[in-house]
Amino acid sequence: MTARLAPLALAALAAALPLLPGVPAFWVTLGSYVGIAAIVALGIVVLTGVAAVVSFGQAMFVGFGAYTTAILTTRYGWPAFATLPVAIAITGLLAWGIGAITLRLKGHYLPVATIAWNISFFYLTGSLDFFRRFDGISGIPPIDLLGFSFSDPVRFYLLTLAALVIFVAITRNLLDSRVGRSVRALKGGVIAAESFGVDTGRARILAFVYAAILAGVAGWLYAHFQRAINPSPFNITASIDYLLMAVAGGVGQIGGALLGAALVTIVRDKLQDVLPLLVGTQGNYESIVFGFVLILILQFAPEGLWPHLRALTGRRVARAHPAQSAAEPIRAERTDLAARREVLRVEALRKTFGGLVAVNDLGFSVAQGEIVGLIGPNGAGKSTSFNLITGVLPASGGRITVMGQEVGGWPARRIATLGVARTFQHVKLVHGMSVIENVALGSHLLGRAGAIAGSLRLDRAEEAGIFAKARRQLERVGLAEQAETVASELALGQQRLVEIARALCLDPLLLLLDEPAAGLRHAEKEALADLLRRVRADGVSVLLVEHDMDFVMGLTDRLVVMNFGAELAQGRPAEIQANPLVVEAYLGSAA
Repeated sequence: MTARLAPLALAALAAALPLLPGVPAFWVTLGSYVGIAAIVALGIVVLTGVAAVVSFGQAMFVGFGAYTTAILTTRYGWPAFATLPVAIAITGLLAWGIGAITLRLKGHYLPVATIAWNISFFYLTGSLDFFRRFDGISGIPPIDLLGFSFSDPVRFYLLTLAALVIFVAITRNLLDSRVGRSVRALKGGVIAAESFGVDTGRARILAFVYAAILAGVAGWLYAHFQRAINPSPFNITASIDYLLMAVAGGVGQIGGALLGAALVTIVRDKLQDVLPLLVGTQGNYESIVFGFVLILILQFAPEGLWPHLRALTGRRVARAHPAQSAAEPIRAERTDLAARREVLRVEALRKTFGGLVAVNDLGFSVAQGEIVGLIGPNGAGKSTSFNLITGVLPASGGRITVMGQEVGGWPARRIATLGVARTFQHVKLVHGMSVIENVALGSHLLGRAGAIAGSLRLDRAEEAGIFAKARRQLERVGLAEQAETVASELALGQQRLVEIARALCLDPLLLLLDEPAAGLRHAEKEALADLLRRVRADGVSVLLVEHDMDFVMGLTDRLVVMNFGAELAQGRPAEIQANPLVVEAYLGSAA
């Protein structure tokens, strides 16, 4: 059974639940609660499991959707279905505003802020007459569409199940799109994502708003299912429950959201019946049990239960990508810039960290179609210079010109638009993604499809071009057979080649390689050198940092030697080898 057919089979099985003989009506009702919770948990998978943003405020967004439809239907006479787009719009707008403020926070301050927002919402709705305080709003009408009422529990269950199936499909499509890859790239490191043109701030906002919208739709369903609401179902405890569902099932997996919602909802219901009988008194003992279970899951199954369940069915099934063979690779349009003879100029570049001078008045240039090596002992400032040129770090002084434009103060994603691509000293790949998906990230700036197009699969032609380009670059570095392998399963040397293929996907005019030959065998180094010579022949300029002197001397046109952050020498490889200052810096004065 393919990965695409499995969810459909599960949905068909769930839809048949009310038709099975002897199934109590209560289980149908409980199934509706599971479906509503699963929609919220699905959003948490995108927000926390994919975008790495921890939120304890999802119950607040459920409340936004619930209160919107409750007020419009009971106070202003709106039909239920007419309130759905309004609930989505209000939830999305409020989530965007909250996210614009909250997502600026780092570390533990971010989840703490979401707790504060949720608590504020709880007491706001419980204190204002507009929301009917803690008495809540009753008399909410059932959902009715063209005279067809969903007041019957079975009909409502099927409606909830249909909504869940739709959102599972939309979420899967979104994560498989260009925009989805930018969100998934957040777990691989913001620096790497920004270096290929990903606006990481926008990606985080997108994940935040998307998760909130799913929660808002769940709130809309909940309000019309309960027919009455008050602040209690939207408190911080409910938010923790939703997060527990995602974590228990598998916060990085769509299937984990469904599994976690079913487990937590059903087990909680049964514990409420069983625990008072065992203890002898009434109380919220299920919260204690869930806390203990959560500790066990984090200790023994930190990735949740879904990966273990999936392992029982066989090996991991690769994601289906658009057909690459018939597609034309997507290309950048930079013919006006390619005519420039000088691609990069660095003048009096300086970087200080407090009293430490990491780069001290460095200056050099790189011409079109030239390979320049930046070499020096460990700690000479080579990688710091790379970070200054690519906008990862702001310069303390000096001037950097790329393609005739001064780029001082530009963020990395803006410099990437000029055709500047790079690799990193410490490999930065999104390890949960396949090799070809990692490489496709390099073409982010070359695509145009947005989140809506990706969710509705209207981006297939563009995606086919992106993946055709990614496969072509993998063939250039000799990793075509590893395209569907999870990136983290490759050896370090192969991961470096994946980074190079990703950089080439940008169609760069300037390629910066930070220790590209580290971890490669001799034959692989020879193949890499041949690749870089072909890249140079295509008019691409290369600036590389490397410690393998045999590799550097046989490949580069010019060398820039650094020592203690400053320029020590410049010249052709033969001149550098004969320079006594360079020999002393590498081998010591005694040598």
